[in-house]
Amino acid sequence: MAEIIRMPKMSDTMTEGVIASWLKKVGDSVKSGDVLAEVETDKATMELESYEDGTLLYIGPKDGESVPVDGVLAIIGKQGEDISGLMGQVNGGAAPAPAQEAPKAEAPKEEPKKEAAPAAQPAAAANVNASVVTMPKMSDTMQEGTIVAWHKKVGDKVKSGDLLAEVETDKATMELESYEDGTLLYIGVEAGASVAVDGVLCIIGEAGADYQALLNGGANTSGGNANPAEAANNEEATRREEHKTEAQSQSGDGVNQSAGAPVPGQGTSGAAASGTANQGRILASPLAKKVAQEKGISLADVKGSGENGRIVLRDVESFTPGAAAPKAQPQQAAPAPQAAAAPVASGEEYTEVPVSQMRKVIARRLAESKFGAPHFYLTMEIDMDNAMKARTSLNEVSPVKVSFNDLVIKAAAAALRKHPAVNSSWLGDKIRYNNMVNIGVAVAVEEGLLVPVVRNADMKPLSAISAEVKDLGGKAKSKKLQPAEMTGNTFTISNLGMFGIEEFTAIINPPDACILAVGGIKQTPVVKNGQIQIGNVMKVTLSCDHRVVDGAVGSAFLQTLKGFLEDPVRMLV
Repeated sequence: MAEIIRMPKMSDTMTEGVIASWLKKVGDSVKSGDVLAEVETDKATMELESYEDGTLLYIGPKDGESVPVDGVLAIIGKQGEDISGLMGQVNGGAAPAPAQEAPKAEAPKEEPKKEAAPAAQPAAAANVNASVVTMPKMSDTMQEGTIVAWHKKVGDKVKSGDLLAEVETDKATMELESYEDGTLLYIGVEAGASVAVDGVLCIIGEAGADYQALLNGGANTSGGNANPAEAANNEEATRREEHKTEAQSQSGDGVNQSAGAPVPGQGTSGAAASGTANQGRILASPLAKKVAQEKGISLADVKGSGENGRIVLRDVESFTPGAAAPKAQPQQAAPAPQAAAAPVASGEEYTEVPVSQMRKVIARRLAESKFGAPHFYLTMEIDMDNAMKARTSLNEVSPVKVSFNDLVIKAAAAALRKHPAVNSSWLGDKIRYNNMVNIGVAVAVEEGLLVPVVRNADMKPLSAISAEVKDLGGKAKSKKLQPAEMTGNTFTISNLGMFGIEEFTAIINPPDACILAVGGIKQTPVVKNGQIQIGNVMKVTLSCDHRVVDGAVGSAFLQTLKGFLEDPVRMLV
């Protein structure tokens, strides 16, 4: 008999696991002890072994998706075994219910008629040669995603690896690829709309397949319609809206979807169609974007040879800047007057734009932190004269340029090693003292704030910290950070000194107990050896969660930090 394989609890703090990779595929024979998949928990990447002998009949989550503890991973049974009953349970249908109700019925002739229709739905759905594509969980904090643009339309042929859509999450805009070969039969959500994780995005399958059976069968109807007539009406409305959008785009009344915000008067010129679609968004493969960035090439100047004008690697490698320059210039000049004149012509007193997924999560998390954790603040002045001299000497021999922020990261990491109470987290009924020093570095991006993490910062030399911070900062601004690069922080540093800010307070970044706000270095009159001199002073403010860190503990940490920065040789030992 077939058995459902569920996500085990692999650690005491684990609430969900991420499928790092499946090592078996549907149809493979498995034996007890075989490794089915690698699962990333909150502490390690572990192997998921099979406890059953049989054939892998069904796989639920794809590589990279999160599954809560006890969530369905797979089904193992005999080759060719009917698993429609188990699929009913997987998809939310209560398969055992009809069998329990039948013996209690008073009229045997009527009860089977009442139960026949619901019982048939999962089986009908299982026989449809099509698959539902749901919104994947693309980051650890993601709860919903916004469809920036669809790159396929209903009726298009798709292959595994084809780009279906671009999805804006709380941390980045990512590409959604197809894992199936077939025809795009149904699109459940329009561009610009948000979909909860696991909500229905589309259906891919055999041309002409009755995909309504999947929507009615309870596969996951977050984005679907239970009523076939209603679904057909909605699909027709979607098509009409798509035609309307295309017409607007051609007449110059489109909407720029790259940031999810309306841009009045900005249209899509015919010359810009190369490598560009969906109202001005440049379509390019991740590798093409990376190589273009490394070579300093603007993708707006590159003509795409891929599907729908998508820019691929060969286009970037064969691109000649001189040849494209004359063509690029008129494209940029033409829309400018329209964009400038639009606010005057509209007469609007204000402009409203939708809140991005990143901004929604920033608002929610910081509100939870500010109103949930009792903050208090400690400010200290640090003499940076010796740090400035040390930085000059370091940069004469360092393979990468060391910044003042790198010095602060190294000093904070060394101070945290001496004050483990500050390197901690509040867990409600317990306090976690972290043995690893992972420094989160706040990076400002266009949509908000990202916090990539420098792991084991206390063990790394300054040159390694500097190189890693530059790499993570570049990824953050180009939206290429991976979820693993933004998790696991135990302490956070926010530096606004480069913007001329002398002093500020920061809101604690959960799950940390503290965050350090760093101001700029300012020349100030100071007293040294009984004489007034010009000194270079930097102010830092430590925000503390009073449930974990007391005033004396925070003050001791700042004293140690001050000592390291005022005599940098001490933190290099």
